[in-house]
Amino acid sequence: MHFGLSEEQEMIVSTVRSFVEKEIYPHEAEVERTGEVPEGLGEEIKQKVINLGFYACNFPEEVGGAGLSHLDFTLVERELGRGSMALTHFFGRPQNILMACNAEQRERYLLPAVRGERMDALAMTEPDAGSDVRGMKCSAVRDGGDWVVNGSKHFISGADHADFFIVFVATGVDDTPKGPKKRITTFLVDRGTPGFEVRKGYNSVSHRGYKNCILDFDNCRLSDAQVLGEVDGGFAVMNEWLYATRLTVAAFSVGRARRCFDYALKYAAERKQFGQQIGKFQGVGFQIADMITEIDAADWLTLAAAWRLDQGLPSNREIASAKVYASETLAKVTDTTLQIYGGMGLMDDFPIERFWRDARVERIWDGTSEIQRHIISRDLMRPLGA
Repeated sequence: MHFGLSEEQEMIVSTVRSFVEKEIYPHEAEVERTGEVPEGLGEEIKQKVINLGFYACNFPEEVGGAGLSHLDFTLVERELGRGSMALTHFFGRPQNILMACNAEQRERYLLPAVRGERMDALAMTEPDAGSDVRGMKCSAVRDGGDWVVNGSKHFISGADHADFFIVFVATGVDDTPKGPKKRITTFLVDRGTPGFEVRKGYNSVSHRGYKNCILDFDNCRLSDAQVLGEVDGGFAVMNEWLYATRLTVAAFSVGRARRCFDYALKYAAERKQFGQQIGKFQGVGFQIADMITEIDAADWLTLAAAWRLDQGLPSNREIASAKVYASETLAKVTDTTLQIYGGMGLMDDFPIERFWRDARVERIWDGTSEIQRHIISRDLMRPLGA
């Protein structure tokens, strides 16, 4: 078995890491302090990425993307994980679900998104429908030849910069042996559509500057031309295209954990107490050893899951394992690093407290740790008839 990266993959890693260090790191402190991305900076980052040839690198060449494999793109996300999410958002990775666009929708949504002319945002979560997606109350009913949408979405990341939204809405109910089950349809909704409003969301302690918003629909009329995929086929579209978002969280977590670990290692090698570097004490040295072991394990789990996707192998369980393990490893690494720094770890003189705060959300969004464990256990038990 060969575990090394190819020359091309090494170049991808080097290029993206260099970009993050030069174009993202210098602006992080200001974004953290103000909670805002300075005006014009996002567009500047986007243009530099376009010039670099990495914008929409997760899309196939046939639609103007770089055509990276799942493994290659996971390497990109791993390096982007080192930087502020508020800023790396503009690196530009439109939702792969846009590949479900029909011919007309491709011209209106997919291709402009790949070219960086329009930005998208995914809208699924509601106040009463988080892990229970089918519990959504935002609904659409037929009225003549249109759909009339009413309800709200919240925790919609990147909505402040989005030009259009990929929105999952309930469009009916089926009676099943297990009780009523809602049918879901996916709609493409333009900012500015009458009856549709994007509002400021909640102030989060994680990923400052990377805003979440609330979407309100009040008798918002949409045509069939706005349906992505088939009517009532939202879950089919979701299952075909959104499975890899969990892999993105895993890759991000690995990248951020490695950056945080670098701080811990350097501090342990330089900070002296009782006449020697604190890393020489087993209490700290063993923590360093445990951290790198768990980071490496999370890294290999993540890359292996991406490799399985490229091979066309079943990978639902493997992706869930990577997501839960990598996100929980990030939590341990940030907390342990803060402990090694002691009181200074909580001061904003260092980014450690930011890494610590940011890490908390990774175990929640794109499927909580509990949901990932449910996916894993279900995958293992089903073949046994349980």
